[in-house]
This record gives sequence, structure tokens and C-alpha cells, in this order.
Amino acid sequence: MELELRHLKVIRAIGQEGSLTRAATTLGLAQSALSGQLKRIERALGGPLFERDRAGARPTPLGELVLTRARVLVPAMRQLQDDARRFASSWQDSPRFRIGSSHGPLLGALIDRISVTHPEALLSTHTSWSTTELCELLVEGRLDFVLTGVCGQSAPPRSDALDWRTVGRDPVFVMLGEGHPLAEEPQLELSKLAEQRWAKAPGEGCFRDCFTAACARAGFTPISFFETDASACVELVQLGRAVGLCRATFPPTPGVVTVPLAGTPLSWRHIIGYDPESTAASTAASVLLHARQAHSEAARRNPRYVDWLAANELFGTAH
Repeated sequence: MELELRHLKVIRAIGQEGSLTRAATTLGLAQSALSGQLKRIERALGGPLFERDRAGARPTPLGELVLTRARVLVPAMRQLQDDARRFASSWQDSPRFRIGSSHGPLLGALIDRISVTHPEALLSTHTSWSTTELCELLVEGRLDFVLTGVCGQSAPPRSDALDWRTVGRDPVFVMLGEGHPLAEEPQLELSKLAEQRWAKAPGEGCFRDCFTAACARAGFTPISFFETDASACVELVQLGRAVGLCRATFPPTPGVVTVPLAGTPLSWRHIIGYDPESTAASTAASVLLHARQAHSEAARRNPRYVDWLAANELFGTAH
């Protein structure tokens, strides 16, 4: 027999009452039933827990050990049950936002906006470079929303089960160190960067293939390609070891200049997805609005992107 919480309640009651008769009354059991339970518990624990005589029931050394633990565990389990019930009750009345993302800057701004408009909301995040992983968590009901992106006009993942809405569409700019000889150019032909090494953050989808195809159209094959986390990409650019690829909403960073590519050979579409059958669907419109506002603010922080958008109305925040 494995020891259970109900067994600890029996031991605790006998210890508190000092008598099987009184403990049986407290627990609402027949004394014979309680005595039988105690014998089974004692066999499971390897020895007698109480010495019984006409004066009542006194704990043995083993009984004292078990009683000490029971006095802690039984109230703790009762508190856990009470807390769980209160949480379950409040959770039904409070909005919940479990958001997965592959885009840190927009995610932070989105969370900030939701926190302001829904201060009582239950908020959590999960970040991953793998959109496939994020979508599986969404389909499984372990996330409510996924904020991610796709290259150009590529179809969003898992469109069979998920609803996707466009947050914004950005051109892909290049990141140059501020001391790079081409850093002051208003825009660059991709061919001018043929001798450069390249860096980008990891990700799934067709972006790398699209970049390689754009280079081929410009008449060259990239010398080398560093695929690493965003901070390492920035450092490589700052050190002059690589030219980075970034969305035009990339936040201003010391030592780095972002420059548009002539003809916009590459673009990126920010999207947010959810399961239309989930409870999250009721708040999807609000979350989409917050995400678009976050994108619009990110775009305004890059002066070069602001100037670029004035002549390229098909890009920017969706409406």
C-alpha cells in the first residue's frame, strides 16, 4: 500500500485526539474501520505508530516522526487546494495572453501595450527562432498567439488550422558598421556588396534561398554566410567583419547604420496567428491592433525607414 494524504489525515487525527475512539468520531468513521486503516498504515510504514492502552493512544518514536511530517503536509495540501480553487475561479474572469514569438523587439512592445490595457491579465511569453515549434505549441493549445514573420509573400505556416493576420510589411535593409565606406549611401545596389561576408539571425522558411536568388540576379554568389543570434550579428557588423541583413524596423543601435537596398529585392511580412476555435479568438482583434501599433512605433524609430516609407506606400504597418 502506498501512503496517501487520507492516511496522513488519519494519523494526524489520532495524534490530535489521543484516542482512536475520539479520532473515529472526528473523522466520521466507525472505530473498527479506523483501527483497520491504522493497521494497514503501520504495515506500510514498517512499525507501530501508537501505543494503545486504557489511557488512549500515544505516538511511538516512529509515530512522532510521521506526525511531524503530517502536521506540515496536511495543512499545506489544504492550502494548495484552496489556492488552486481561487486561481481557477479568478482565471475564468481574467483574460489570458500566452504569446510565442520569434521577434524580440515587437514582442516587448506588444506585451507592454497589453499590460497597460489589461493590467489584470495573465501574461506569459515563449520565444524561439523555430516558427514550426511555435505553431505546434499554438495548435496544441499551449500558446494563445504567435507573433512571427514570413519572407515576401510566402504562405504562413499551418494555415490549415490557424488564422493569420498581417501586422506589417517591411523591406529588408542591410546593416553596416558606421565606419563602412558605404554607410552614408541613401540606398545600395546589392551588387555593390558582392565582396562582403554576410550575417543574419537564424530562422526557418525560404529567406536564405530568396537572398541567394537575389544575389544571383545581382551577378554574384555570397562569399560566406554567418547565421547566428542577433547580438552576435550586430557585433560582427560593428567590427566590420560582416554586412548584416535586417528588417527595416531594426531598432537604432550604436555603431550600426541600416541602409535600404535599391529595388527592394527582399521583404518580410510580420504576422500574428491564433487558433480560431480557441478562447483566444475573442481577444484576437485587440491583440492585432496592439501588434500593429507596436510595429508602427518601431518603424518611426528608424529615420531612414521613415524617409523610405514616404516613397513606398505598399510597405509599413497594415491597416
